[in-house]
Amino acid sequence: MTAMWKGLLLGALQIALVLSLGGKLLYDRVTRPRVWVLAEVYDPELPIRGRYLSERLRFPAEGFGYKEPSQPNSTDWYVNQNWAYLQVRDNQLIATAKGPGPGEWVHIRRNNDGSIVALSEEPVLLFVSDNANVPALKRGEEMWVEVTIPAQGPPRPIRAGIKENGVLTPLKLD
Repeated sequence: MTAMWKGLLLGALQIALVLSLGGKLLYDRVTRPRVWVLAEVYDPELPIRGRYLSERLRFPAEGFGYKEPSQPNSTDWYVNQNWAYLQVRDNQLIATAKGPGPGEWVHIRRNNDGSIVALSEEPVLLFVSDNANVPALKRGEEMWVEVTIPAQGPPRPIRAGIKENGVLTPLKLD
């Protein structure tokens, strides 16, 4: 076998690998649950600096307790880090302490009203085309992300939208 044939075979294997992964992601998008989830803007320090939105997902949590930090003026991030199972119920993503489904690390936060919510530890990244207009949020607007919930692994983002006065409008970012 010549070097050219070896190179062509290697290229064909790489293309097959990429196509199989793309096929699996498309299959999951069609067959797995999809849900809109409230997001919080998060700017990580990533070595890649392209046009993207980095969002932490925020959703209701069940079966968790909130722990106060032991030191005054210290962060509660590590104290309230828990493994959660993700479920879609009534078209809403919910983190539960026990149960079936995929799981991920979440940070438990207590709202001012005493309710408990979960924040995804790993943000979802939505890549944006160069010519897309990414609007800044105005007072009363919320950023939402539509995600696919795979059988294993973290939620996969599909698109983003802005919710104002109860109306969710998907953004055109492509």
